[in-house]
Amino acid sequence: MTAPRIFLAGDSGTAARRRDEAPLAGWGQALPLFLTGAEVTDAARPGASSRTFVESGALAAVLDGIAPGDLLLVSFGLNDVHTDDPRGTEPFDDYQRSLRAHVHGARDRGAHPVLVTAYERRLFDDQGNLLRPLGMYHAAVRELGASLCVPVIDLGEWSAVQWRRAGDLGSRAFFAHLEPGEHPAHPDGLRDNTHLRERGAVECARFVAAELNRQGLLAPEHLRGLDAPVPLESVPYKENPAADHLELR
Repeated sequence: MTAPRIFLAGDSGTAARRRDEAPLAGWGQALPLFLTGAEVTDAARPGASSRTFVESGALAAVLDGIAPGDLLLVSFGLNDVHTDDPRGTEPFDDYQRSLRAHVHGARDRGAHPVLVTAYERRLFDDQGNLLRPLGMYHAAVRELGASLCVPVIDLGEWSAVQWRRAGDLGSRAFFAHLEPGEHPAHPDGLRDNTHLRERGAVECARFVAAELNRQGLLAPEHLRGLDAPVPLESVPYKENPAADHLELR
């Protein structure tokens, strides 16, 4: 059986990073580590929201290349949640409307849309409880998926369980938290509770791949190593800046 091509539309949580941005990594760039024979086109853009991805022409560019039988994985939320920012969207209004454009665009071309909820940020209160700022956006995705009969991969709920289990300190290993001197690109260290590092990207990608298998969206022969350790140095980076690469927000 020929594997379908997989296209990714999303924000910095999904986007493939350049080598000079390491150790930041999006889960989309780690997804091929769990696939065999399936080509992945990661069109996600750091800085994008569901609405600006459409307005910028990025969705149109993806749809120009998509073909019948392909998969379009759609994952937004990290920038949509900032409703005081021009990129922000309201979860049950323009957020759902923008996601609907992705769904109908894929279906009009005979491709299969899949909605993926954004992973949760690493935010804990003073008592060590995980906060859920993206909760309403996850609910909006689930509602839209049910109403349009679109498969939903609930990365948001899975990640909340993982970050909560790891706790305030342990969850830092999944995110771009670096001690001073730990990485040459960030000599003063880094405290980023939004963007993943390689380990977080690998584990999020592992879950997405496992769900593609569980929900029958990819045949088992097109998946590999779902339970195997993954060396973090195997995460692929883009060697050259892409023309459509947006500034990190």
